Amino acid sequence: MRSRAESLEFALLGLLSQGPLHGYELRKRLTTIYGPFRALSFSVLYPQLRKMMEADLIEKSFTDAGGLSRRSRIVYDLTKKGKEKFSQLMQSASPDTFEDEGFEVRFAFFGPTPRNNRVRILEGRHRRLVGRAEVIRRDLAKIPEGIDTYLIEWRRHSLDSAEREINWLEKMIKTERKSK
Repeated sequence: MRSRAESLEFALLGLLSQGPLHGYELRKRLTTIYGPFRALSFSVLYPQLRKMMEADLIEKSFTDAGGLSRRSRIVYDLTKKGKEKFSQLMQSASPDTFEDEGFEVRFAFFGPTPRNNRVRILEGRHRRLVGRAEVIRRDLAKIPEGIDTYLIEWRRHSLDSAEREINWLEKMIKTERKSK
């Protein structure tokens, strides 16, 4: 997923593949995927929904809000074209899906992802992190004198995080391969 917009589109397609949702519920579920520290404002969400409607990936309908509100809610749902696009995306894996945000969003929808594609994505992420860990190890081995100790600690923390994820990925890959 080359851009945040593509990542967001994938996440929205995935969420709507589970059933129709209104904007507030979509935002809540996106926060679960992206985490609470990557704020997703309505000013980002609604333009993306509009683009997806213009591309005929989703459609909107109106429903009674219920409760104390007299306003109707806009509910979004996938179109046939949106279902086809999500299905196509679930079959694909690209270098973008191995990067941090792309991987997180793809992993959130691993359930409907075909097993062979899950393995490809996990292996790609593993390769990416092994490479990243090697770079950090080399950097740590040749740190010049006078570098801020907090910067060094941050690099060590980054290496520890990468190594933990590498171990986790190895377990996930092993489990996926066994589940043939």
